[in-house]
Amino acid sequence: MSAILDRGSLLFASLAALAASLLSGAGGRNFSFYMPLLVLAAVYVPGTLVLSNLLARLGALGMVFQRDYSSLLTCAAMAWAAVQVPLVLARWTAPLPVFAGLALLGLLYFLVLMFLAVRTVFGIGNGMAAAVVALSWIPVVAVGLLWGPLHFLFGWLASPFFLFFAYYYLGSELSGLGAGLRRGQNFRRMLEAAAINPHDAEAQYQLGLIYQQRHRYTEAIRHFEKAVAIDPGETDAHFQLGRIAREQGRLKDALAHFQMVVDQNEAHSMNEVLRELGAVYLAARQYADARHELAVFVERRPYDPEGLYYYGQALEGSGDTTAARHAYDAAVEAARTAPRYRRRLVARWSRLAAKAKKKGAGGK
Repeated sequence: MSAILDRGSLLFASLAALAASLLSGAGGRNFSFYMPLLVLAAVYVPGTLVLSNLLARLGALGMVFQRDYSSLLTCAAMAWAAVQVPLVLARWTAPLPVFAGLALLGLLYFLVLMFLAVRTVFGIGNGMAAAVVALSWIPVVAVGLLWGPLHFLFGWLASPFFLFFAYYYLGSELSGLGAGLRRGQNFRRMLEAAAINPHDAEAQYQLGLIYQQRHRYTEAIRHFEKAVAIDPGETDAHFQLGRIAREQGRLKDALAHFQMVVDQNEAHSMNEVLRELGAVYLAARQYADARHELAVFVERRPYDPEGLYYYGQALEGSGDTTAARHAYDAAVEAARTAPRYRRRLVARWSRLAAKAKKKGAGGK
């Protein structure tokens, strides 16, 4: 999916999906082999975008459509084509019961590919991407219930007459929806060209961020390490290397990178380096060190639910259950009073704090 975003083409993906549908025997009088692509473009992908925005709070819906619609549609069309190719062969060679079983497996495979597409395009976590894909069937089912009138409408939309006038009158708007993928590809090409310069640490750092968002951590680490090799004072690259190392459980490496960030700028990323450093100490069960770092962070950012939860964990690990209970209460309150657009993002820490209070410090 990352390679599709870097080098893919919406035109090629659309033609591949059309060809796969035609070979599968879906063609009919009313251009019905267009239907899978039309459903993807007009129903499934917009529905998935809306669900992703509702669950992950990606930003203004119009901006998300402009930025990510063409990227997600390209990935979805390629996924559909990839699923159809083996099913075409099975349709020609396998008995009907075997083909029915393979079609079900094909549907599951498509959902897996869409999970990877959603995670890569939006840079969201596994749980959130799985939730989006699990709910993405809702608009498709709605279309199925209204298939009678919609079949006529989709057939009309697929007619050359309508496509010509749509392109003539709405060409700029349609090209705007497809510009997001092109802008991303052009930006990455410019970064790769700049990265040829052996003294440009910033280009390496930006490339690392792209791969990190796509969960391609091996490539992200390689570019971040190149950035710090060029410029040891590239604090942002050290910070991201520390975050990746902590996620992967490499606590010693994470500690080294975060300590480097603290040495260079203790208030880096709005003091979040102190929270990350405290979380590393907490994972290593060094509760005294975690308590020290997190106490400084909480003093500077007293309304951060994640930091307050970690602080409560450090206090509880140190045996101060009363203070831990207060920290958990503060985490729950901070999440409850957070701005509306952030409440969904910080709800996890509220739940964890409430659970920790009930299970440990709060039960004493």
